[in-house]
Amino acid sequence: MKHVLIIDDEEEIRELLSYNLEKEGFEVSTAANGNEGLSVLENSKSDVDLILLDVMMPDMDGIEVCDNIRRSSKYDNVIICFLTARNEDYSQIAGLDAGADDYIAKPVKPKVLISRIHALLRRKSKSKKKSSENPRLSIDREKYLVSLDDEIIHLPKKEFELLALLASKPGKVFERDIILDTVWGKDIIVGDRTIDVHIRKLREKIGKDYIKTVKGVGYKYIEA
Repeated sequence: MKHVLIIDDEEEIRELLSYNLEKEGFEVSTAANGNEGLSVLENSKSDVDLILLDVMMPDMDGIEVCDNIRRSSKYDNVIICFLTARNEDYSQIAGLDAGADDYIAKPVKPKVLISRIHALLRRKSKSKKKSSENPRLSIDREKYLVSLDDEIIHLPKKEFELLALLASKPGKVFERDIILDTVWGKDIIVGDRTIDVHIRKLREKIGKDYIKTVKGVGYKYIEA
């Protein structure tokens, strides 16, 4: 049974989502604010698989909660999906930069939410399987295509450019400043954790064996 944690300061939303998720066979925990959510995550008897996290909460908003979770490798496999009532690009970009896997706009439609959750869980399961099988990775820089054991993987432009840069010189350690200047450009201001977020998403899609972290320096690509 998959375990979903709902962190939202609106009781009606917690009750609505809990009802629909439990009806689908999920184990559900809830929290009314960010601090309570972090406590539930830490002390839960069963591992949390996915967190539905409200962006706009008092005291500690969802962006800060997500950032706290992503700072601990203990929760690397936890999927985070933001719930946001805001249509501005800011909340979506800030959420993804903080380490979220996806977002869904309020008002939440239960059927859409359930479908999105199942898709996220399948994607996570698929990425774990590929990682354990030591798949063969190929990168077509002209067509902007990546394939893993002959299966095409569709990457956003920045993820592809980051992977292509690292793979251009296998074994070479690319410093963070070099990666930022090459992939994002010197005139673009991005968050300090932007590279980390993109690396994490790449590892989810191609497995953890290809990109290694050199602590305090940067990243390097390892040929399988």
